[in-house]
Amino acid sequence: MSFSKLALLLPALLVAQAASACDICGCFMGITPYDNQSSFSLMHRYRIFNGYRALGQSPQLFPTGARPVLARPLNGADPGYSHSHQGDPTDFEAFRVVELRGKYFLAKRLELNAFVPYVMNTSQINGQQLNLSGLGDVTVFAGYHLIRSIETAGIQSRLIVGGGAKLPTGDFRRHTAAGRRYPTLTQPGTGTTDGFVYANYIGSYRGVGLSLNSSYRRGMANRFDEGLAPGTTAFANLFYRVALGSDWQLYPSAQFFYEKTKGELFEGQLTGEHAMNNALLGPGLDVYYKNLSLNASVQLPVYTAATAHPASAGRMVVAVGYSFNQTKYLIR
Repeated sequence: MSFSKLALLLPALLVAQAASACDICGCFMGITPYDNQSSFSLMHRYRIFNGYRALGQSPQLFPTGARPVLARPLNGADPGYSHSHQGDPTDFEAFRVVELRGKYFLAKRLELNAFVPYVMNTSQINGQQLNLSGLGDVTVFAGYHLIRSIETAGIQSRLIVGGGAKLPTGDFRRHTAAGRRYPTLTQPGTGTTDGFVYANYIGSYRGVGLSLNSSYRRGMANRFDEGLAPGTTAFANLFYRVALGSDWQLYPSAQFFYEKTKGELFEGQLTGEHAMNNALLGPGLDVYYKNLSLNASVQLPVYTAATAHPASAGRMVVAVGYSFNQTKYLIR
């Protein structure tokens, strides 16, 4: 999720960061009809882990007590909270991120991106619930359009490669009044600087298209010698364009997401905690009206490797955005 359950998702925390890794490039939201347009958007991500597969428990997208939009309370926790997994079917880990995203094209083929997340994490273990929230780790990166064949009639293709970093801007030292630090998993930040590279290919013929994205992340340790093993994510989006008049465009899609990391590191040694090897699949819909956009998707598990923690139960994304009619660039 961010350094969180995997990264990011790539957003949001030691384990939450890992789970968000694919979100880092931003391409998973869908195919925009606005090529080379600077934009900003507000996105909400919800990621849930629930059910112990080894005990025959089925994962639930909305387990009892889990709120998909906001955690309650937003801050605070039971000082006696324990993070030991004993197979309780009511256990869950929920990671929510409200993220402000900005994209600016310095040149026709060069884009700069920045994500500023507000993180809301919930961990319910053995009937005790812990909620922590706050500013998360900011992500900045650049992408270069190696292939930009968009004027060809019928067939269009784009290949974008890039890289960047997740910065340790979020608080990762939250603790109880007695001075005991809350579990790393639930902290709003990770305290680590992570670097990543990615490649995104988008191809379409008439109304049918495919977007493929892959990223690789590697991070450093924080002041507590905690870190996350290198991780990879892959994302595929098969979509179809439906034009409704001159202003409206719909893009229904089928979206596949895969993430893998060997889990947490402590003092440079792999602990295996919160290792991730999951595949998710589900529908998506992107709606565009003039320069406005609405993006939504839901993905449910189709494969989950064995784990002693609650299993990956799915993710949801909703975003609204605005694209500018950019005609000039700082760099020609």
